[in-house]
Amino acid sequence: MSDSDWQLNTAVAFIIFNRPDTTERVFAEIAKAKPPKLLVIADGPRLDRPGEAEKCHAARAIIERVDWPCEVLTNYSETNLGCKNRVASGLDWVFEQVPEAIILEDDCLPEPSFFRFCEELLDRYRDDERIALISGDNFQFGKKYGESSYYFSMYNHIWGWASWRRAWRYYDKDIRNWPKLRDSGWLKIQAQSIRQREYWQHAFQGVYTGKIDTWDYQWTFTVWSQNMISILPNVNLISNIGFGSDATHTTSINIYSNMKTQSIEFPLCHPNGFDIELKADAFTGRNMFSISLFNMLSRVIRRIFKK
Repeated sequence: MSDSDWQLNTAVAFIIFNRPDTTERVFAEIAKAKPPKLLVIADGPRLDRPGEAEKCHAARAIIERVDWPCEVLTNYSETNLGCKNRVASGLDWVFEQVPEAIILEDDCLPEPSFFRFCEELLDRYRDDERIALISGDNFQFGKKYGESSYYFSMYNHIWGWASWRRAWRYYDKDIRNWPKLRDSGWLKIQAQSIRQREYWQHAFQGVYTGKIDTWDYQWTFTVWSQNMISILPNVNLISNIGFGSDATHTTSINIYSNMKTQSIEFPLCHPNGFDIELKADAFTGRNMFSISLFNMLSRVIRRIFKK
């Protein structure tokens, strides 16, 4: 099937907030794909942020520009729920409406082939309980692994992804099983080094105690605790355009901001088997999910003096 003959049949979930500039750019790519159903999640403005209500309104107004045959469903909060509760409850709602979806946030700009990539693999792995999600992210900076179009990974990157209700049903925004798994030494199996274990220990403990207001660490916890794996493309299909002072979390520019994208070729070439690409994951673990030696030693010292 040629690109000109292909038509998206999968629902798209779009998470927006207070950034009409990036929302407009991502919406333009969604509009080109023309999904038959668009589910929009939006948080409400924070009362202590002057002008934020107007920005939230402007972002929501962009959704009213849908001009293709499309069922638009909205889940808008008038109060500010925060990152953790808004995204978690919004995605719960999405998977109540549809059995599978492609998911984009307002700062995750997709390369056009991202949509077809997700749809074909949603279909291929729909009933395979081993697979948690399909991501559009590749953080290997040009390094490819094998001749396949994608590879399997322990990391569930979420700057543009797709999944099924069957996987999301295990999600727990409060990760109530964390103390049991923490005390069992579970992280020694999941993390590849002491620095990575420290990173994830801090992340999961912070979420569990409420010190970190996010939703995505819990999704990683879900994937790992359910012994699932993720699909990552061998080229990068998403550019995060949201880094900067007005971002919620990604407030400083770094090597992962505004990454170049590349179209993926069809028909897709599928891997043989389901082995995780260990070299790719080792690279990601070292560069994205490891704390510095100084921070690790500081935490160890604090623990000693607390005893």
